Amino acid sequence: MTPTVFCRSRLYGRRCTRPEGHPGLHRHRTTLWSGVQADPARCPGSGAPAEAAVPLLDGWPHGRALCPRCLRFVPLIDGAVIDHETGGDGAAERARVAEWFNAHGW
Repeated sequence: MTPTVFCRSRLYGRRCTRPEGHPGLHRHRTTLWSGVQADPARCPGSGAPAEAAVPLLDGWPHGRALCPRCLRFVPLIDGAVIDHETGGDGAAERARVAEWFNAHGW
């Protein structure tokens, strides 16, 4: 069974609870919104100070840092995470993230 990948759209920080690629309006509980009303795709953690994450035995995540807001591994520039969008990682990346958290926790 494949896990459900949820839509990345947000409104005032609330994430859409419908599956990725859904038709129609976005939804979080009783709040509905269109793509025009949605928050910008840029992660609010972009530019946050960070350090490279502790690597797994094979070197993954290869010098990237864990974004404090979206919990994705993103590259660093001058000790800060680069501008990036929230979510959108493939199944292989999500599996590696789970492996990292199982090995290193929070």
